[in-house]
Order: sequence, then C-alpha cells, then structure tokens
Amino acid sequence: MGTVFAIVLVFVGCCSNVVSLELLVRDFPGCGNIVTFAQFVFIALEGFVFESNFGRKKPAIPVSNYVIMVTMFFTVSVINNYALNFNIAMPLHMIFRSGSLIANMILGIIILKKRYSASKYLSIALVSVGIFICTIMSAKQVNISNEGSEDQGFYAFMHWLIGIAMLTFALLMSARMGIFQETLYKQYGKHSKEALFYNHCLPLPGFLLLSTDIYNHCIYFNQSTPVLLPVVGVTMPIMWVYLLINVITQYVCIRGVFILTTECASLTVTLVVTLRKFLSLIFSIMYFQNPFTTWHWLGTAVVFVGTLLYTEVWSSLQTALRGPKEKKAE
Repeated sequence: MGTVFAIVLVFVGCCSNVVSLELLVRDFPGCGNIVTFAQFVFIALEGFVFESNFGRKKPAIPVSNYVIMVTMFFTVSVINNYALNFNIAMPLHMIFRSGSLIANMILGIIILKKRYSASKYLSIALVSVGIFICTIMSAKQVNISNEGSEDQGFYAFMHWLIGIAMLTFALLMSARMGIFQETLYKQYGKHSKEALFYNHCLPLPGFLLLSTDIYNHCIYFNQSTPVLLPVVGVTMPIMWVYLLINVITQYVCIRGVFILTTECASLTVTLVVTLRKFLSLIFSIMYFQNPFTTWHWLGTAVVFVGTLLYTEVWSSLQTALRGPKEKKAE
C-alpha cells in the first residue's frame, strides 16, 4: 500500500510541479531564483519542525559534510535556473537533465574506478545520442526563429551556447554530488530525510546574494493579474498562486520519492522517476504547445529507451515472468 501511495505522490506531485513551473517561466523566464528560494524555505521549515525537532536533534552525519554537499546542491540549483535565461526551452531543459546517467557513469569511472557491463555502455550511448539529437535540433530552431541581421542571429546562437554550457556544468556537478552523497551513506548509513532538511536549510543564507533578483520578482509577481481563490474567497496575484502551487507540489514530489526509497529497491525508484520525467515532458509539449519536431520525438524516445536499458528493466521483467513458470515446473 505504501508503494502505491508513494508512486501516486511522485507522479501527481512532480508532474503538477512541472506544469506550475512552466506557467511561471512562460511569463517570467528569470524567476527561477524566487521559485527555488520559496521551495527551500518551505522544505527547511518542515524539516526544522518534524526532522530536527526545532534544532534539538543531533544530526547523524557531521554538519561539515553537509556543508560540502549543500555547496554543490546550491550551485546546481542556481545554474539550472539561470540557464533558462539563455534561450533554453523547457523541453530541452528537461531532456538535457535526463543525461544524469551519462554524468554519473563518467565520474564513476574517473573517481570511483568503476567498470560497467556492455549493456550499461550501450544505454549511455543511446542517452547521449538522444540528447545530441534534441540539442542540435533546438540549436537550429534558435537560428531559424531569430529574426534580424546575421549579427543578431550569431548573438542569439552564442547566447544559447552559454546556456548549454551551464546545463552541462550543472549536470556534472550534480553527478559529483551524488557520488559524494553515496560515499557519506556508506560511511554513516542512510539518512535521506535528514539530508533533505540540511540540503534545503543550510543554503538559505546564500540567497542573500540573489536578494535583489528575488525582490524584483516579488514586485513583478505583485503586479500580475489578481484572481479570486474560490475556497477562501481571497484575491491574490496569479503569479503568487502559481508559486504556491509549485512549492506544495515540489514538496509532495520530494516526499513521494523519499517514501519510495524506503519502500522499494533502487531499480523501482529509478524506473518510476524516469517514467515521471517522460510523462512530464509529453504533457508539457501537448498542453503548452512547445515546438517539438519529429527529430525531437526521436531523440526523446532514444533517451527513454537508453534509460530503461540502464536500469535493466528488460532483464528484470524476463526474470519476473520466468519465475512463475519455473515454480510450476518444479
């Protein structure tokens, strides 16, 4: 029962979160910092009350290690947000971040000296090809959609390349953070909820560096169209409503993933998260009518197949189907 509940939380929370984020980004492409700040404050307050018991509970993992993890986590979040200011479409942003398998494998080989099976290398190759196809086609759209002189077209393309470079750096940094977190869990044991709290609490002072941008977007949000909330009967600017929905759905999404990690094997968690990303992408394209060509669909399909191959879903299904037959034979 807990597994089904967690899967529902992941799909409903994460997919709703993507929709609310796109509603925010379509009106204010640079609003990523205020969105991240609101998410961090909400999750940190929840963790302060229920996880740290108002600061009275001693952490199982030394805070110094969390500081290192938080620095990487904060950097990844900010860079991913700023990348949206560099002509990066939301579908491309989502697909590009699906390349975490590539980054994890590369850093795993370099740092942890890991070796993988042939199927793992094939899956990474598929994911790489899929992302490459989507990236190239989006680059062409940048050039085609830009109207004006040749210099303006070159400027738009270079602007887009900066965004791609930022996404690449964030991808590698996120993979490095995952390896660091894996090492901590092996040494001190798994404390996912504690890590969730400190990852969102410790970076809060860092938002002071972004205070001007956050303040400006508060003003922009206040100037958005007011809407009447049906249940409470209160009038609120529409952008604040979108932000509130985004914060709540982000918490539901993260909470669902946490429950899933305690209920299921890592393979199941990876599969559910992968399917959620793919469903969010499809919904984003259909509902918001984002430009997506046949080549984009092909690239997306290749990324999806490569990810499933990496998680060894096919062999697991074969084993599950073979199991009952073997039992009957006995």
